[in-house]
Amino acid sequence: MKRIKSLFTLSAALVGTALLLTQCTKDNQVLDTPVALNGNELFSQFTTTAPTIDGTVDGGWSNAQKLDITPTVPDAGNGLFTGYIGQKYPATIRSMFDDQNIYFLLEWADATQNTNVSPWYFDPAANVTGKTGWQKEPSAKTFDGSGILTREGWGEDKIAFLFNVDNSTPKFPAQSCYASCHVFSPYLDYSVTPAAMVSNSASGNHYTNGPNEKIDMWWGRLGYMSKDATLSMLDDNYQDYAGGQAISNLTGGNLNGRHVDGIVPDGTKSATWPFKPNYTASPVQGEVSNSQNLKLDGTGASVAVPIWVIPGSNTNFILIADTVSGAAKKVVGVSSAGVLTLSGGATIDPTTGSDYLRNMSTATGATAPKAIASLIGVPLIGGRADITCVSKYTGTGWVVEIKRKLKTADTLAQDVDFSSLQDQPFGVAIWNSSNYQHGINPNLVLKFKK
Repeated sequence: MKRIKSLFTLSAALVGTALLLTQCTKDNQVLDTPVALNGNELFSQFTTTAPTIDGTVDGGWSNAQKLDITPTVPDAGNGLFTGYIGQKYPATIRSMFDDQNIYFLLEWADATQNTNVSPWYFDPAANVTGKTGWQKEPSAKTFDGSGILTREGWGEDKIAFLFNVDNSTPKFPAQSCYASCHVFSPYLDYSVTPAAMVSNSASGNHYTNGPNEKIDMWWGRLGYMSKDATLSMLDDNYQDYAGGQAISNLTGGNLNGRHVDGIVPDGTKSATWPFKPNYTASPVQGEVSNSQNLKLDGTGASVAVPIWVIPGSNTNFILIADTVSGAAKKVVGVSSAGVLTLSGGATIDPTTGSDYLRNMSTATGATAPKAIASLIGVPLIGGRADITCVSKYTGTGWVVEIKRKLKTADTLAQDVDFSSLQDQPFGVAIWNSSNYQHGINPNLVLKFKK
């Protein structure tokens, strides 16, 4: 099973002879003078005046030293990032801290604001017997057998950070983002008889290399965060060994160590191959799929259609508030002709006019004028809500401000602890209108300065 939506996907082998950041002098102490030793240090400046986290760069940030970074889309060697390989997203990052919190400011130029993820549209040619014309735009660029672009990707602008939790992951100081990636790692395939070792060349599952190793993972869709104040948070996640050696020997290429904060292995595994470990449950939150299966004309084949629609609008997210207020209507039926029946009895006939038809005159043509959002924005809670983040698109690029406590209330060793003010290796990733293809800047180190 492919897991192509992994973060920071690339084999650790690609980093080969990466230099250890621990060779730097004055490590693991609060610096008196911000001297850039190799161009990868981010100096967090102590402040007594906290910045306002609103996506506007206030004057206090002028005291924080900028670090220039260039997240670049790598070639994983397996075609995973085709169409994006080599793209660079130059950015600057700054940091400050006070007695309670740490702050980050990330800025980069971007000619387009991409916040509409795989929206729903209607394709009359796909509306054949037993199927529906309701489809989603691809979340990444698609190509034909000759490598010609057939459709531009409808992914989103996103960011992510990775940190080493309690220095638990030995490979992280030298490899940061790549320390948990296992592209090409062979695994025992139990789907064949007899079971055989095969190369995991198609995906890039993320998991650490020992039962006590964990990586703190912050990530977020900029469209989600900028849609509403209730969504102004990065999603706090973590990576682990996905249940330990006894499970990983059975899970093969399906081992996945990426999880939301607050869940842990429950000590059991799935009853059938590939015997993935089971984790405790997390409440529904974050970016939730706006998709359901309904039967054509109530009795026919089961097809995928949206759950909620805001009639007459084109929005990148549907909010819980929209469903409560009545602005969003629930889809309760779909006909063989593609007509959607909404709660209250209203209908949407996509065959009338062009409101729900996309422009396919070129591969980069616009989506439907009244395309339906594919995601429901649900506010984060609990451990996933540790990181306040506000993003603003300026017309020429993004400004992203972040705030997190130096030490969270985490008791599960899923969050990095900054309170010691020790150096922290980290990596940054930027997505530009893509689903999983992203630019990576690994081997950065955070230092604290008073």
